Amino acid sequence: METYTLMRQFADSWGLLYLVVVFIAVVIFAFRPGSKKYYSEQAQIPLKEEQNKDD
Repeated sequence: METYTLMRQFADSWGLLYLVVVFIAVVIFAFRPGSKKYYSEQAQIPLKEEQNKDD
């Protein structure tokens, strides 16, 4: 069996499973309880005025 064929079969099976698991973990991390406050604060950063502004 050629190296390319072996790697291709591995990527088609276990690679896909790995990416699905990573995607699910990221979604769970983003929607975990208590993260709404954190992401709301982070979303407001561009809208805040700079505190050390020299005029």
